[in-house]
Amino acid sequence: MDSSKKERSNIVRVNISVPVLNWALERSGRFHDISRKFPKINEWLTGKSMPTLRQLEDLAKATSTPLGYFFLSKPPEEKLPIPFFRTLGDHTIQRLSPEFIETFYTMKRRQAWMRDYLIDLGHEPLPFVKTAKLEDNPHDVAQKIRNTLGLKNDWAANQPTWTAALRELQKKIEDIGIIVVVNSIVGNNTHRKLNPAEFRGFVLVDEYAPLIFVNGADSKAAQMFTLAHELAHIWYGSSAAFDLQSLHPANDKIEQACNYVAAEFLVPAAELRQAWSSIAHGRDVFQMLASRFKVSEIVIARRALDLKLINREQFLNFYENYLEKERLFGVKDNEGGNFYKTQNLRLGRRFAEAVIRAAKEGKILYREAYQLTGLYGKTFEEYAKFIDWGGML
Repeated sequence: MDSSKKERSNIVRVNISVPVLNWALERSGRFHDISRKFPKINEWLTGKSMPTLRQLEDLAKATSTPLGYFFLSKPPEEKLPIPFFRTLGDHTIQRLSPEFIETFYTMKRRQAWMRDYLIDLGHEPLPFVKTAKLEDNPHDVAQKIRNTLGLKNDWAANQPTWTAALRELQKKIEDIGIIVVVNSIVGNNTHRKLNPAEFRGFVLVDEYAPLIFVNGADSKAAQMFTLAHELAHIWYGSSAAFDLQSLHPANDKIEQACNYVAAEFLVPAAELRQAWSSIAHGRDVFQMLASRFKVSEIVIARRALDLKLINREQFLNFYENYLEKERLFGVKDNEGGNFYKTQNLRLGRRFAEAVIRAAKEGKILYREAYQLTGLYGKTFEEYAKFIDWGGML
């Protein structure tokens, strides 16, 4: 036997679970790409042969599956430790994507670190968390949120664009002690996109370090509503993830209350009535008002229906046209631009500042700071400079 054949015969194969392999491939949604990278994948699926440890490590990375899962007898049941509310009409139970799962648990780890850090510094619990009750008037809850953020009823109308309004709201939220993360991908991996059809956002309520995550792959107008919806969750003290299809809540009392509060927060009834009476009512009425309040047209239309400014038939006609336009044109205003400026969104400015400060003061090792932020070496150092300079490169 020549040396090459002898070497091949000595390669150790790993006995993996075929059901888990099937699950991992289906869960990844990338079978075609993976089968090209791993030509013997069909042999592994039938049990005819097994991969080497190196091949298994590469396969785990390609399918975004923890390596240890492949040695389980059956696929694990992946669940979130918080409710995941899906909009009425979605009758299929969808498997959570690895991108969503990884993003969620990364945020949980960051929040846990931030909570411990703030407690060690002697911070007090935030006074507004869990202060609203279901029986409270949504108008009153929305006004309390506005007051806490220091915003007037017409604050959005004074912003030049949706993006400017969104960033102003994000800044105000961070200023009162809430971590806000906006990202359209897993970390900084542009090959792993987050799907807004799966989830628009989630909120992790905590009295020291509440965290809001907004799916940045969504439109700016939809992100605005998601932020407001998540804010309401913090006031009600209820962690949750949600898809908010067409910005409608699931059949849950808290979800519905959060939607009422979000709508009143973004489009106050008195302001909408005044604006409604002062504009010409043509085919672009919803678009004009959406631009004024910096929300989506569907939020305006729904508010108009709730306030009896239009009837149900008018709303349904608009809704059908809106869905058709959304289907044809989709979302086109995702994040981009300066890498370090984008990190303020992907990490959350408040969280990033805390980690950088802790590393500089020796409270944590730089190695831990790298792991917390996903930024390493020179990249972390340059981002720290960017933060020191006020994030204005």
